[in-house]
Amino acid sequence: MLTAYRPVLTAPNVWPFVLGGILARTGGAMFGVAVIVMLSQRRGSYTLAGAVSAVGILVLAIAGPVIGRLADKHGQRRAALPFVLLSVTGALVTVYLSAELAPIWAVFLAYAISAITPELGPMSRARWAHIFRDRPDRLHTAMSFEQVLDEASFVLGPVLAVLLATTWFPEAGLLGASLLFGTGMIIFLFARRTEPPVTDREHRPPGLAIRHAGLLPVAVVLVMTGIIFGANEVVAVAVADEAGQPRMSSVILASFALGSTIAGIVFGAITFRMSLTRRLLYAAVGMFVLEAPALVVGELWNLWGLVLVMLVAGCATAPMLITAMTLSQHLVPRALMTEGMAIAVTGILIGISLGAAVGGIAVDRLGAHAAYAVPVGAGLVAVLLAGLRYRPLLRAERAASGT
Repeated sequence: MLTAYRPVLTAPNVWPFVLGGILARTGGAMFGVAVIVMLSQRRGSYTLAGAVSAVGILVLAIAGPVIGRLADKHGQRRAALPFVLLSVTGALVTVYLSAELAPIWAVFLAYAISAITPELGPMSRARWAHIFRDRPDRLHTAMSFEQVLDEASFVLGPVLAVLLATTWFPEAGLLGASLLFGTGMIIFLFARRTEPPVTDREHRPPGLAIRHAGLLPVAVVLVMTGIIFGANEVVAVAVADEAGQPRMSSVILASFALGSTIAGIVFGAITFRMSLTRRLLYAAVGMFVLEAPALVVGELWNLWGLVLVMLVAGCATAPMLITAMTLSQHLVPRALMTEGMAIAVTGILIGISLGAAVGGIAVDRLGAHAAYAVPVGAGLVAVLLAGLRYRPLLRAERAASGT
């Protein structure tokens, strides 16, 4: 099975941007949990911690497509590097303000500034799409490899963030996240040999990527996927804290990401004959069905039972994200590729923001275990949306393929 990945890993000049991406992804995966742990320890409120995390993700959701469009027009390094430096500065200021117990509005503002940063995933996927622009079979494997790296970072990132914050001081997780993210992004952006070429202005399609048929429904389904992610983060921290084992939150979250990593490796080695639209619907069903047991298992078993359930639940997320990102790249012209995939990622980020905020409220009002109703409900809505928009999305996919 792993031999399917050899053509991807041996492509010329890919390892500099892959290694930089690994560091940046790991740092990026630490931010959400690091902020929640930091503020829940410093301020004693999951609602406040979820709100700050949600604001940061919402700002990133707005900034991502804008910076992605700039990267398509001016090149990745030229467009993204100033925002990376701004982001790292904002994160370091957030660390200082939290440690000094500054007014909470200042923490909100500094963390929001740290979120004005490029999204690594769309830029990295745009590089693979350029490298394998004439090999759709290898492009599928490369997109799956990207998702495996994403999920692997969410295995390591939350564990590292919680470990730093609980071993040293509450802000240590966010400090480590900012340093890893900044270093990785600089390495990635200076790997110029694989940077996609800029399309001349006269050859760029008019308008925004969001106007292309099918992209908005995919992004909306990904909002529900993001709600699952964001709520799971907050609820896992709360469940572990309620049980008197706060470090177990990182194990619960890592098991979810590990399940997705394993599924992504298998998924990338499979050659599919069905449409991307049908795969999207099946993945949505899988997310709902596999997440649902979390509603009851936490009350019946100990935390290790929840770890097992989340390991299985994670197996549906990589197929969903691989399919959705591939479909988003497929639905827009090549000159709008980074912007199009950034819109898809924006859907995920908006969902994570909503999930973190609603999950925090649910924990405070319903209790930790009952708050799993938020991600389970989001999975059900994703199924309904994918089913209702199935035929229009299939038509858009076929039109983009010229079939």
